[in-house]
Amino acid sequence: MAVVRTVLGDIPAGELGVCDAHDHLFLRSPRLAGQELDDVGRAGERLRAFRGLGGRSVVQWTPYGMGRRAADLAALSRSTGAHVVAATGLHQAVHYDEELLRRIGPRPADLFVAELTGGIGTTGVRAGLIKVAGAFHGVDAHARRTMTAAAEAHHRTGAPIAVHLELGTGALDVLDLLCGDSGVDPRRVLLGHLGRSPDGVVQREAAAAGAFLAFDGPSRANHATDWRLPEQLAALADAGFGGQLLLGGDTTVPETPGMPHLLRRVRPRLEETLGKELLNAALIGNPARAFSFTPVRGG
Repeated sequence: MAVVRTVLGDIPAGELGVCDAHDHLFLRSPRLAGQELDDVGRAGERLRAFRGLGGRSVVQWTPYGMGRRAADLAALSRSTGAHVVAATGLHQAVHYDEELLRRIGPRPADLFVAELTGGIGTTGVRAGLIKVAGAFHGVDAHARRTMTAAAEAHHRTGAPIAVHLELGTGALDVLDLLCGDSGVDPRRVLLGHLGRSPDGVVQREAAAAGAFLAFDGPSRANHATDWRLPEQLAALADAGFGGQLLLGGDTTVPETPGMPHLLRRVRPRLEETLGKELLNAALIGNPARAFSFTPVRGG
C-alpha cells in the first residue's frame, strides 16, 4: 500500500485529499530578513482557512536550517485536522551561513535519511520529502552536491524529491542530474515553479520524461503565474500530461495570499477553464502519487 509520511505518521496515500502541493507554514532565510514566517498563530489561521475551503493536506517544502518548526507543524496538524508533510533537504547556498553548511559535513545524504526515518532533531517528526534547489538556468556546484545527496537518500528511503527551479529554469538539467546521472525514477521527482518561466517546450519535455510539474506561487504577477496558469495547464493536459500536474500556494512571506487563495480564487477559475475532472486530478489524485513513498529493495 502506498503511503505518505505526514508529521503525525504515515497515512494511506488515498487519504491525502485536496492537497496544496507546495507551501510554507514556517520559513526563515537571510534573503528574507524581516519577512519571516514564524508566527504560529498566523500559520494556524492560514491552515484553518484552507481547511474551511475544503483543503485537506499541505506539503511544506521548507528544508533543513530554514525554520521548519517541526514540533509546531505536528501541533497544528492535530489542532486543525489537516495532514501536513514536512521536508528535509537543502535549499540554495545563499539561504545559509557558511558555518551551518560546514556543520552538515561531507555527507548530507546521511542527514536527509536520518530526518526521513528517525525524525527532525529531537521532535520525532519525520520528514516526508527531500527538497533541493537548482541554480538559474542550470545546476551549480552546491546544487550538484545536494541533488546527488538527495538521490542517495531517495534510493535508501523511497522518499520523493522536490526541486525548487530558480525562476522556473533549469528543469532539464535537473532531470539530467537526478535521473540520468543518479538513477532516480523521474516519476519520483517534483519540479517546482515551472509557471515562472512559461516555456511550453521545456514543460512538455520535462513532463515527457515522467516528472511531476508543480505550478505554485499564485498571485505573483511579476512571475506570470495566475494569468497564464489556465493556458499552461490546458496545453499540458491536451498533450497527455494531466496526470502529472500539481498546484500549490507557496507562501514565502506574510503577505503572500497562499493556501486559502489557491482554493478560494484559483480553483474556481481553473474549474471553469479546465473542467472538474482535470482539476481534481491536480488537487487530489496526482499529489497522492507524487508524495507517496516507493518500496526500497531489501527494506
